[in-house]
Amino acid sequence: MEGLGQWGGTIIYLAVFFGIIYFLMIRPQQKQQKQRMEMLNSVKVNDRIVTIGGMHGRITKIKDDVITVRIADKVEVEMEKQAIGRVISNKDS
Repeated sequence: MEGLGQWGGTIIYLAVFFGIIYFLMIRPQQKQQKQRMEMLNSVKVNDRIVTIGGMHGRITKIKDDVITVRIADKVEVEMEKQAIGRVISNKDS
């Protein structure tokens, strides 16, 4: 046990360091990922969205992980659900 003398303190500092890294970096990232998944799972037809590419549109169809978005009159595009950047409104208007 006496051989740990110098290394014991170093191990404690490393454990504290990794604990701080976990709570400052990894934990918030997991929380953001959970919120994003909840947002993607809650979208529905007629929601107004902005894609990660910056296009604005309204969801017209949802099929599994593919959505159809109307970006202009008579112009609809299919894209992955993961391409949704944010939901602008959940109202039918």
